[in-house]
Amino acid sequence: MSRMPQVTARELVRFLKSQDFVEDRQAGSHLTLWHEERKVSVTIPVHTGCDIGRGLAVRIPKDARFSVEDYLAMRRPTFTTIAMA
Repeated sequence: MSRMPQVTARELVRFLKSQDFVEDRQAGSHLTLWHEERKVSVTIPVHTGCDIGRGLAVRIPKDARFSVEDYLAMRRPTFTTIAMA
């Protein structure tokens, strides 16, 4: 299993939205995202300027039914993406 890097809430929200999660509601600094097909909701603490702890950064994708490897593979830019830019 790969080690989860430090991530921000913004990175996790961007990743989940790219996987068809939509904003469901927000209570204070906690944003809840919903995936209609999977019937899964995930809550992310959105604290500006703070990284999410590694344990929570592993738990959130796992709750959304992704592995750490899935997240890391989708997070890394591929050669074709870089070549097109």
